Amino acid sequence: MYVGIDVGTSMVKAAAFDDTGRELAVRARPVDLTIRGGFVEQDMEEVYAAVVAVLSALTAAVPGPVELAGLTGQGDGVWLVDGAGRPVRAAASWMDGRAHELVDQWLADGTFETVFRRTGSAMFPGCPGPLLAWLDRYEPASLDAATTALYCKDMVFQRLTGTRVRATDVSDASMPFLDPRTRTYDNRVVELLGLTHRRGLLAPVSDPVATGRTRGEGLPPGTPIADGPYDLPACALGAGVTAPGDGLLIVGTCLAGLVGTTDLDLTGEPAGLYISTDRAGYWLRAMPAMVGTAALDWVLSTTGVRHDEVDALLAATPPGAHGVRVLPYFAPSGERAPFVEPRLRAELTGVSLESTRGDLIRATCEGIGYAARHCLEAAGLTGSLAVCGGGTRSPAWMRLLADVLGRPLRVVEGEVGARGAVLAAAERYGVVLDAAAWTEPTAVVEPDAARAAYYAKAYEDHLARLTEARERARH
Repeated sequence: MYVGIDVGTSMVKAAAFDDTGRELAVRARPVDLTIRGGFVEQDMEEVYAAVVAVLSALTAAVPGPVELAGLTGQGDGVWLVDGAGRPVRAAASWMDGRAHELVDQWLADGTFETVFRRTGSAMFPGCPGPLLAWLDRYEPASLDAATTALYCKDMVFQRLTGTRVRATDVSDASMPFLDPRTRTYDNRVVELLGLTHRRGLLAPVSDPVATGRTRGEGLPPGTPIADGPYDLPACALGAGVTAPGDGLLIVGTCLAGLVGTTDLDLTGEPAGLYISTDRAGYWLRAMPAMVGTAALDWVLSTTGVRHDEVDALLAATPPGAHGVRVLPYFAPSGERAPFVEPRLRAELTGVSLESTRGDLIRATCEGIGYAARHCLEAAGLTGSLAVCGGGTRSPAWMRLLADVLGRPLRVVEGEVGARGAVLAAAERYGVVLDAAAWTEPTAVVEPDAARAAYYAKAYEDHLARLTEARERARH
């Protein structure tokens, strides 16, 4: 049995697989986000307790020896721990918006672009650079008390193994301090963000990923475990996206488009990031938008529609949603890909007394689809496209996405991030697994030609409305 652990933003999951990649069981537990005034935080103790709980439930459900475990989780944010590995304060989430004024300042004075040209990372308020700079300015005591600014999965790895080794991997370190050519931190970037005196808080980069043995919480003591990569590249591995030009769309809390590349191009509009992988010279050009299924969840909650009603409403409402349009930029910190606009907010237009709940749901799904197309085009998609995440549970939404994107979708269901974490751990430990069998798609959804043509025109309208909204956000 192989176990993958995925410490998500709102849900912690653990999945067990056999050696052919068949999913044997999954256990999950929700974790809370505290959202107030642009601050988005998580209790680290609650997150770790959820990890232990799902692992205990999983190993009870599927008894037997665990050959290997792989760990992945949400990226970015700041997870401060002391020398004993204990939290100094609540974790600041990647969704946090408190540092937007710093990002605005760096956009205006050229720092933002300089950092992108050096590292391929387009900073946003919830990434470690702005968050650490904000804490240094307004909450220095927290940084004084901390030994390391970890990422989510690194905190969990420390606790599961009992190690005090300060380490992260190249994927998590990619935003915003890592030089993707040397795979080491760029001290000039640290200096530009005013953090040279806090340089010691950055976790050393373990290349390849760190390994250890569990101490008996959730998993049997002595279980081999590997730390990383974080959820975006882990999903790429779990979906079989390993060749240049091929892409992955993750329809989860975060809507993320990723495309494999061997071309490190730091020109063009600064947006997204280049994620370093375990293969030197191969990157994932990532355009992780701030909001994916979270936008639909908000609309469902506001309209009183249940998740199990979505497919029927989409089927009953025509393309174009009777003129209702949604710009799906709901995050408190604005947008980060395929452009950075910290003050951008969602817009709902074209609504009248004749509009139905179905119109609102379809317009939201279409808006998310347009955002996905924008991300994938900016990332340079030329090959096949896999799709994974919670959104794949809706067949009607997958058909809509195929139409909006105008291309076939290789749908990979199940716990794709956990699957990728296992494949990464197997590579690290030299365990031979059949990656093609592990990443076989569960379905291929073809676009309808007529609907795809309609959406190609509607996408141009979306881009025009987005340009106007960005201009308003700046004033």
